[in-house]
Amino acid sequence: MAFNFDELTRKAKDMANKAADRTKDAADLVKINVAIAGEQKEIDKNFRAIGEWFVSEYEGEIPDAVREAVEAVNASKAKIAELEASKPVREEPAAGEAEDEAPAGKKCPICGAESDSKFCPQCGAPMGE
Repeated sequence: MAFNFDELTRKAKDMANKAADRTKDAADLVKINVAIAGEQKEIDKNFRAIGEWFVSEYEGEIPDAVREAVEAVNASKAKIAELEASKPVREEPAAGEAEDEAPAGKKCPICGAESDSKFCPQCGAPMGE
């Protein structure tokens, strides 16, 4: 029985091509999944903005269909305010001492967090102009 290097080389190339195809397929799948997750995050952000607008626009006239959800959000906001109030008070630096943090940015209209970004890092709401 003769040893055929050509046959061995062809089989090795075939296996390498199949492995490369599988790797490319896996990479394409990851790219698609990341794109889907990004679009889902956009949907969630936009639904949040719609909900925040709805609640502020129809405050006091919330339909029964969403009343429970609005009450849950309001309860969470109250709990957040309570937790924020329970944070230890940080002492102000003495005159001439360097401040560790950068100056505060815009205040979030929903939760009150401060940031220079376009969206609130705490609740994701648009920070406005």
